[in-house]
Amino acid sequence: MVNYAIITGASSGFGAATARVLAEEGYGLILLARRKEKLEQLKSELSGAPDVRVYPLDVRDDEAVERWANALDPAVKKHIALLVNNAGLAAGKNTIDEGLLSDWEQMIDTNIKGLLYVSKAVIPWMKQVLQGTIINITSIAGKEAYPQGNVYCATKAAVDHLTKSMRMDLLPFGIRVSSIAPGAAITEFSLVRFKGNEAAADAVYQGFEPLQAHDIAETVRFIVTRPAHVSIHDLVIMPSAQASATMFNKKAI
Repeated sequence: MVNYAIITGASSGFGAATARVLAEEGYGLILLARRKEKLEQLKSELSGAPDVRVYPLDVRDDEAVERWANALDPAVKKHIALLVNNAGLAAGKNTIDEGLLSDWEQMIDTNIKGLLYVSKAVIPWMKQVLQGTIINITSIAGKEAYPQGNVYCATKAAVDHLTKSMRMDLLPFGIRVSSIAPGAAITEFSLVRFKGNEAAADAVYQGFEPLQAHDIAETVRFIVTRPAHVSIHDLVIMPSAQASATMFNKKAI
């Protein structure tokens, strides 16, 4: 029986890139995201994977997550080797007093509660077989706050601490828990943050070479290919031109 990886937010960015890398590593893939058409398109590209199953799912919906978990093939549940909690977003960039409640709720519901819902569903399957790996995609924003990032930074800091606590809780069951905290990476992140404003999104990456989604996917590959006695706890991955959450070496173009 093939080992399976579950990836949330799999339709684009880090999630889609990770799916491609894990297909190369021989994993069966369970891909979760809201956009069904994007999932189907990605599935068509992953012909090398032993099995690819796509499920349109909004991780913010606890009942939908529970239905998905209950419907998953019991034979597959016994072979879940990896969970990549990748679904997440930034919505808006405002001072705390000017933030929109809808943006706050979207970030909290996705970045924190969605991760919890999926983890709670999947972890019992790993505990039954006393092995597995969980990788939570955090952010440099979870390590360092920055102006107008308030709630987004807070949600990623929460994930950073959840990762540490999960590692402690799951230690007796042989389940490894890792986090990857990327710096500036060119995905749909800024386009989502600025709500489709392409000019504002493009400006974020002007003057330096940002990370690519594949860079983070390769980091996932590194973690999952370590021998069983090695656990990678926490990785911060930055572009060479970035020294902190707010400090960049930008060149005039």
